[in-house]
Amino acid sequence: MPEETTSIDYVMEAASGPHFSGLRLDGLLSSPPSSPAHHFSSSSLSHHSLPIQPFIIGVSGGTASGKTTVCDMIIQQLHDHRVILVNQDSFYRGLTPDELKRVHEYNFDHPDAFDTEQMLECVGKLISGQSVQVPVYDFKIHQRSSENFRQVNASDVIILEGILVFHDQEVRDLMNMKIFVDADADVRLARRIRRDTVERGRDINSVLEQYAKFVKPAFDDFVLPSKKYADVIIPRGGDNHVAIDLIVQHIRTKLGQHDLCKIYPNIFVIQSTFQIRGMHTLIRDQDISKHDFVFYSDRLIRLVVEHGLGHLPFTEKQVVTPTGSVYSGVDFCKKLCGVSIVRSGESMENALRTCCKGIKIGKILIHRDGDNGKQLIYEKLPKDISERHVLLLDPVLATGNSANQAIELLIQKGVPESHIIFLNLISAPEGIHCVCKRFPSLKIVTSEIDVALNEEYRVIPGLGEFGDRYFGTDD
Repeated sequence: MPEETTSIDYVMEAASGPHFSGLRLDGLLSSPPSSPAHHFSSSSLSHHSLPIQPFIIGVSGGTASGKTTVCDMIIQQLHDHRVILVNQDSFYRGLTPDELKRVHEYNFDHPDAFDTEQMLECVGKLISGQSVQVPVYDFKIHQRSSENFRQVNASDVIILEGILVFHDQEVRDLMNMKIFVDADADVRLARRIRRDTVERGRDINSVLEQYAKFVKPAFDDFVLPSKKYADVIIPRGGDNHVAIDLIVQHIRTKLGQHDLCKIYPNIFVIQSTFQIRGMHTLIRDQDISKHDFVFYSDRLIRLVVEHGLGHLPFTEKQVVTPTGSVYSGVDFCKKLCGVSIVRSGESMENALRTCCKGIKIGKILIHRDGDNGKQLIYEKLPKDISERHVLLLDPVLATGNSANQAIELLIQKGVPESHIIFLNLISAPEGIHCVCKRFPSLKIVTSEIDVALNEEYRVIPGLGEFGDRYFGTDD
């Protein structure tokens, strides 16, 4: 048990890192990961469910101009999206024995020093939704590591950073936005000396000699001319907060164009944080213990319930505080009930009772096997449900067939469609399309939208059979 706790603490801590936000942990691996969740064919995904085209940003500029700082600031501000940083430095070619003997004469700032074809291949796979293994380059021995690589997963935003990422037209054509980070030459030289001596184990004389012989001429011949391709030029690099804020706003606008929330105004995804992503990482892990699965599922369910309650109507109310002052606030909706879709939906009842003291909860059981989720088996609902707002509970929205049957029953019982709020932990795009098209006035509140359904109508990447895992009947 202590080992499990340590592992969970590590995952939660790792999920708060500033660089890579997403349902994964990037790091140095010696072999590719293997997980049953990854074993599904892309042919099983319908056309509209394929991975959304990522937004690709190119960040160029002279050596030590502050490119990495700018990238870090963009990533930190896009914390609610999955963002990966791909450095051009990772694609340096390994030096041959003859080149190593004359390493001080080798021009690392020339376009030929990079394996551009491999970089294009890696980025192409990321764009198509595949994971890639990015090389790890050792600047002290001028070789790529033969054992280690960095596993990188497909993401919403891909940032390509390097001094010559604008040089090749094929690479430029992949980019949705090109940023050139401008900085004074003296400032760049000072930063380069500090970086190469501290991080790369070089002496000052060799750094200065390399700068005068290769770095500055390469900047004049290759880097500076590529500035004309930039869409945005950032003077002062990471110190220019206004420019970075404007860039992030533009990225968010572009990302939003492909968001289901923009297609259906009645779908609401709770704001993503590193804590939420960390909890999703845990409950999606097939090796997590039942106790921890229930614990972190309950935490996420509580957040979804609280968010759902925020969509209920309210009335303004004034109260007198113990100091004798008047506080202008709001009064909660009084006519409310919950309805769980048995049996997975029952896992959400405790969170609802915790948030709403004494709330009435009804139940709907719908047969899911062999009848496409459309046969009603059992229902027990409050007699006055037509007068109430209803929170419909089901942790996973997959095809949407069972949800539609439950919603149709509530409407038959007299509940206005606009009075129904459907709460779930994860949703498949197919389910969202199915429910939102049929019931445009209903609201759906979820914590994450997954990729798609596979041929067995399971949500991918998903989290398995939620009810079995939560109630301990998966054996």
